[in-house]
Amino acid sequence: MGYRLSKIYTRTGDKGTTGLGDGRRVPKDSPRIEAIGCVDEFNSFLGILIAQGLPDSIREMLNDVQHHLFDLGGELAMPEYIALTADSVSELERQLDEVNVDLPPLKEFILPGGNTQAAHCHYARTLCRRAERRVLQLARQENETVNDQALKYLNRLSDLLFVVARYLARRNGGQEVFWNNPGKERKQD
Repeated sequence: MGYRLSKIYTRTGDKGTTGLGDGRRVPKDSPRIEAIGCVDEFNSFLGILIAQGLPDSIREMLNDVQHHLFDLGGELAMPEYIALTADSVSELERQLDEVNVDLPPLKEFILPGGNTQAAHCHYARTLCRRAERRVLQLARQENETVNDQALKYLNRLSDLLFVVARYLARRNGGQEVFWNNPGKERKQD
């Protein structure tokens, strides 16, 4: 096993820098650290969602996602390291199709809600989208140091979370909350 921290505080970041896995020190407000932080925040919130007594299949799926997000954090901290692959993206697509197969087609926009689990899943989706934006921003600034598959993974993952939220909202006789589009009624007049 690699190096373990025996002391949590090191004082090396007291002046606003932090270390990357390759030994470089960068400002704590750099785009790379912002991207790492957003992925970490998202992963932490997934832990809150998972702790809510989800169905086993969803819990296991999201536990796997948490491991992949930790891998993504490693990729971002060590720019030469690659963990997410096309297979990682394909697996999300397979899971997305599996969860979506029994859901009715969407004919209206839905609001983030339905029940606590679904609302938390929608919030996780928005955190995923923010992480995706930060990783994209980093990729544009340092285009050779961000794995393309990481962006694809985050994009598919937000789609998966949307479908899981729909599933959770409808679970146990619940329902989704549809947007009350005022323009729709006007068109019918």
